[in-house]
Amino acid sequence: MPEIPVVPAHWRFPARPLSVRRARCAVAGALPKGVRGQLADELGLLTSELVTNAIRYGADAEDEDLVELVLWPADGHYWVAVSDPGDPGGKLPALRYPDAAAEAGRGLVIVDRLAAAWTVRPRPVRGTSVVAGLPLHGGG
Repeated sequence: MPEIPVVPAHWRFPARPLSVRRARCAVAGALPKGVRGQLADELGLLTSELVTNAIRYGADAEDEDLVELVLWPADGHYWVAVSDPGDPGGKLPALRYPDAAAEAGRGLVIVDRLAAAWTVRPRPVRGTSVVAGLPLHGGG
């Protein structure tokens, strides 16, 4: 008999700045008690960066857009996927290195440094998902 996989945790948040904190708290609350502190902190930071980017670049609060967040353990990692309803013809998120004077633009740099693996995927109908994984037992 095959092993039944864990059902991912799934949330939808309004595309508003207050949702970043709510998303981070949702992830923290969904983690099992035995998850090491550093992993929980890193998942919180990863969630904050991805949700912030989705709100800032892929959603429209005036259109009452929602940002989706999914969290699940698989293959020795915790995976976070954040999806926005962005414009199908819009630019996909890409890693850029802003200069030292820039006030923004470091979200994916942080994701790149934290995550063991990450990718950007266009959604089949509309929008974009960014998926990133952190190892359960340290090391990238």
